[in-house]
Amino acid sequence: MRLKTSLLKEPKHKELVSCVGWTTADELYSCSEDHQILRWNLLTSETSLVVKLQEDLFPIDLHWFPKTVGGKKQAQAEIFVLTSTDGKFHLASKMGRIEKSVEAHKGAVLAGRWNYDGTALITAGEDGQIKIWSKSGMLRSTLAQQGSPVYSVAWGPDSDRILYTSGRLLIIKPLQPSAKLLQWKAHDGIILKVDWNSVNDLILSSGEDCKYKVWDSYGRLLYTSSSHDYPVTSVSWSPDGEVFAVGSFNTLRLCDKTGWSYALEKPNTGSVFSLAWSADGTQLAGACGNGHVIFAHVVEQRWEWRSFEITLTKRRTMQVRNVVNDAGDVLEFRDRVIKASLAHGHLVVTTSLQCYVYSATNWNTPLIFDLKEGTVSLIVQAEKHFLLVDGTGVYVFSYEGRLISTPRFPGMRTDILNAQSVSLSNDTIAIRDKSDEKVIFLFDALTGKALGDGKPLTHKMEVVEIALDQCGPSSDRKIAVIDKNRDLYLTAVHRLYREHNICKIGTMVHTMAWNDSANILCGIQDTQFTVWHYPSAVFTDKDLLPKTLYMKDASEFSRAPHILNYVGTQVTVRRCDGSLVYSSVSPYPALLHEYSASSRWEDALRLCRFAKDQSLWACLAGMAMANRELTTAEVAYAAIGEVDKVQYINSIKDLPSKESSVAHMLLFSGHVQEAEATLLQAGLVYQTIQVHINLYNWDRALELAVKHKTHVDTVLAYRLKFLQDFSKKETNKRFMQYADGVEVDWEKIQAKVEMELVKEREKAATTSVRSSLASRR
Repeated sequence: MRLKTSLLKEPKHKELVSCVGWTTADELYSCSEDHQILRWNLLTSETSLVVKLQEDLFPIDLHWFPKTVGGKKQAQAEIFVLTSTDGKFHLASKMGRIEKSVEAHKGAVLAGRWNYDGTALITAGEDGQIKIWSKSGMLRSTLAQQGSPVYSVAWGPDSDRILYTSGRLLIIKPLQPSAKLLQWKAHDGIILKVDWNSVNDLILSSGEDCKYKVWDSYGRLLYTSSSHDYPVTSVSWSPDGEVFAVGSFNTLRLCDKTGWSYALEKPNTGSVFSLAWSADGTQLAGACGNGHVIFAHVVEQRWEWRSFEITLTKRRTMQVRNVVNDAGDVLEFRDRVIKASLAHGHLVVTTSLQCYVYSATNWNTPLIFDLKEGTVSLIVQAEKHFLLVDGTGVYVFSYEGRLISTPRFPGMRTDILNAQSVSLSNDTIAIRDKSDEKVIFLFDALTGKALGDGKPLTHKMEVVEIALDQCGPSSDRKIAVIDKNRDLYLTAVHRLYREHNICKIGTMVHTMAWNDSANILCGIQDTQFTVWHYPSAVFTDKDLLPKTLYMKDASEFSRAPHILNYVGTQVTVRRCDGSLVYSSVSPYPALLHEYSASSRWEDALRLCRFAKDQSLWACLAGMAMANRELTTAEVAYAAIGEVDKVQYINSIKDLPSKESSVAHMLLFSGHVQEAEATLLQAGLVYQTIQVHINLYNWDRALELAVKHKTHVDTVLAYRLKFLQDFSKKETNKRFMQYADGVEVDWEKIQAKVEMELVKEREKAATTSVRSSLASRR
């Protein structure tokens, strides 16, 4: 990826250009110390004078009123705020007419910024004051009073906090009066510019120490650049938070969100005082010290999938190359490319007006449909369909271009959705809620309606990243969640039981990805690269999970790596310096998943015997138990030396009725309540009581016996034997109450127990005969 820059031979402004701002993706306004505001039209390459300001008005900063809020277009979007050296800020119309001038600060007003919904304006001055104003220019409050000039200011993602500079310090001040402010020394020189991205919640800063730095919203340093030759005078995030631009003297740099540099340009600009991205994130403009306005387009983005490599060579042209046979294609578009995604055998490209869908088997005839909103900020693909996010909503389309669904939830902000907070599978959409980051909304991909009873999945901690598995039936869909503590959890999307059963499967997990063709999860946890060959084992037998893992040293990925994808047997990892590292994973677990899904248990056993891998046997044991294939499970558990579980599976096989077998398999997986419900539904009250006796759930056993008026003496007898074995006396009041009127006779109890077993066998035999007769008919 790099920037393709363009500069006019002669500057249009006669003096230093102080600020620039985009009105649309093809129109830019620039302000200069020559008192002129110019309009630049990129389609016609024309520049026109908007207004000649009065001689004593020297502009410093410009910011356009936000055009859309929550998907709705603003009626008042055609105004901008202009700050100046005379201590005023000016509200100006698109035609350049000053609607209102407000005395704001003593000395120059160094920065002015609208919040994300346009309800407030913040200004920072040379006098060290920070003030909040209404959109009509009425003073609401003075937020801070510093002893030094505040050179730059930025709103937090939710417009509830302010980031500003104070000499070498960065300060985050919440708007709530009682909340504590956060401040830290960020640079060794005066900080000149800051920016805070609403999508990734990361902060940029640059200063006179000739460095730029990336911080999280807690003030932790994520990246620091090497020292430049000159002070870094401007930094700016792209709208989607994936890249940012850095400006210095005769220097323009494009960087990844983690800090490393994609490209460095050395244009003849003087110092770049201000940088602004177009709303679609494809173009960049800079205000230059020598009177120029520099324009840059992002080109040479690359996408890879299996043997295909696609490069954006120009704004409207893509180059396709198949590395297997070196075959190539050139894709031409009517408008400039804004977003693209390559996965699951399809390339999805969005331009400013249309969406193109290409199949990897045919690059000549794309499917094309028009877009409602031009600025697509995110594309997520699954095997059967893909998801688009733009300024107005979330849309799911089939690869034939048919709109399938438009999921929504109250308070949804599409402008802050990214790849970590949205996930898609063939049947499910998961979206993390920004207003409460513990909440994940789950939707049916085909209808857009909330799953189940409509209640979202709520985690106990704030969620950082979510990912849905891609294969298997929708009833078995799982979602993996990394929370703020960097713990990895797995839960079923469909609530089979009362609450979501969220199980922890990993700690210190920095990044993760599901395989595209099997439900295998990979991740980097602490210093290990880990593959969970069968993560669902945690629901079947928790003891199996550690045995299904493949782990290797992750030092080759260096610090803070990011998994881009896991396709076939290859995992692609981006290191912190931007280089790509590829890691191969064994093909056998994916083959085992395939055999399990198609119930080819003999083939699965043959594969495990051939591979002689303990983790494969452990995977097979879990898969067989999940599918109630007891014979295969018995062999697999025997192969990994789990003798006690082999014996328990043998005892399940000897049970007389199907209901008992199902209940004991649920018990095997730790689902006691579900096992109880299964037995009670089948009328097997004694067996339910016996389960609780075996688990030493004495209170529940007695409660069931009393409720169903049967086997109270049996429970009391087993309780008495239990206490005698440990030489203890009865202290439970309920047992003492019932023990008074009941005499324990072990011979009678044994006879009753045998009678219950005979009844169960007879019932099972009757059921079997009926089902065979029904099948013959």
